[in-house]
Amino acid sequence: MKAAVFEKFGGPLTVTDIAEPGCPPDGAIVEVKACGVCRSDWHAWKGADPDVTAPHVPGHELAGIVAELGRGCTRFRIGDRVTAPFILACGTCGECLGGDPTVCADQHVIGFSAYGAFAERVVVPRADFNLVHLPETLGFTDAAGMGCRVTTAFRALIDRAHLAPGEWLAVHGCGGVGLSAIKIAAAIGAPVVAVDISPQALDLASSLGATRVLNARDVNNVGEAVFEITGGGAHVSIDAVGTTTAFHNSLEGLRPLGRHVQIGMPTGRHSEPTIKLLEMVYAKQLSLHGTRGIAASRFPALFRMIDSGRLSLDGLITKLIDLEDAGKALQAMDGEQPAGITVINSF
Repeated sequence: MKAAVFEKFGGPLTVTDIAEPGCPPDGAIVEVKACGVCRSDWHAWKGADPDVTAPHVPGHELAGIVAELGRGCTRFRIGDRVTAPFILACGTCGECLGGDPTVCADQHVIGFSAYGAFAERVVVPRADFNLVHLPETLGFTDAAGMGCRVTTAFRALIDRAHLAPGEWLAVHGCGGVGLSAIKIAAAIGAPVVAVDISPQALDLASSLGATRVLNARDVNNVGEAVFEITGGGAHVSIDAVGTTTAFHNSLEGLRPLGRHVQIGMPTGRHSEPTIKLLEMVYAKQLSLHGTRGIAASRFPALFRMIDSGRLSLDGLITKLIDLEDAGKALQAMDGEQPAGITVINSF
């Protein structure tokens, strides 16, 4: 089958023929119809994720059709339209059974600990627990564009921070996940201040529902500016970048009892930021939440939000590419994060 492979970290992605994947007894082979290109794929390509070894096939935001099933899979049929969270869990441990498979100790992470979906076909083990039926109303391209961006934002705001209508949300970083958070917040009636350094990203944020936008380069103190815009601080704030600066700006823009959610993956020196523990956590009683991925069981709630018309995916996807252009899409992230979401829709 065809796949986009890099032989060394930071090296070119070459579309080549690789061996067909074997189907696990409890798993499925999915024929990939669309796959998002995510900042996390860039981290894998750069060698920032310890789970990734070269040569490697990235890609974790997949949508497609079940092409093969293991004998132990009973909830799906060949030809079913499906997607999957990128964290594929065991389905049997206490965390999985308790509804928290994203912290399962026995994870299989598509595109990281195993070959991903920049390929014609991809393996989904433990398919009964991890695969998700796609509604007929949701196309493959939109499903891949949702990828980990919309789903991660949904879990961050709804399941982790419990963002309520009328509460201010501050979004630090208006890439795919930040824009998704803006859409979700607008859908539930929460005002949003969007922060970025890219005028193009801020224009897109405004068009997708941000109440106010703030270019971080135009102010001396982002936290103070957010505090003023929101009339005393945001109730919820997300770092959708993963840098020390975005983390500090997020905390400083929160009101007392505010909730910070870390979405962006901190790497290198950004993985151990300092924190004003006395001022921020003890005195202001801020809550700090981590989030990574989403459970397969939570997709239906997100699909209902889309099917009801409350949440539209329109405007999130800004570029469609062929598999051959996957490498160029990753290279484009070396500089300023491109606005919107790129999806591979031709294999």
